[in-house]
Amino acid sequence: MEHASPKSPILSIVVAIAENNAIGRNNQLLWHLPADLKHFKQITTGNAIVMGRKTFESIGKALPNRKNIVITRQQIDFPEGVLTANSIEEAISLADENEMFIIGGAEIYRSILPKADRIFLTTVHET
Repeated sequence: MEHASPKSPILSIVVAIAENNAIGRNNQLLWHLPADLKHFKQITTGNAIVMGRKTFESIGKALPNRKNIVITRQQIDFPEGVLTANSIEEAISLADENEMFIIGGAEIYRSILPKADRIFLTTVHET
């Protein structure tokens, strides 16, 4: 399924979902999963990460050792080291890394899904 050209990064979605397909609530993750966060760090370090503005605000800072790209239609200031794009296509054009990881939120996931090469999916089974 990987169809990325040398000029285009591999597009990978990273998402954790509940059994009811929820990914978050009130702009926050639903769980704190240390092993999943460690895996997230391992696969995204050294690559580009793309997120919507609300996801960036929930994280609160640029993630280190990654190219942080925020898709937003708003003209607001972001911290140094954060690139902004108006669309998925513009975000892709900003990445010169081998792989680009889409890390949320729901609107960004919906728009990238048809173009995605890979999905790193964690399903959380709550008891």
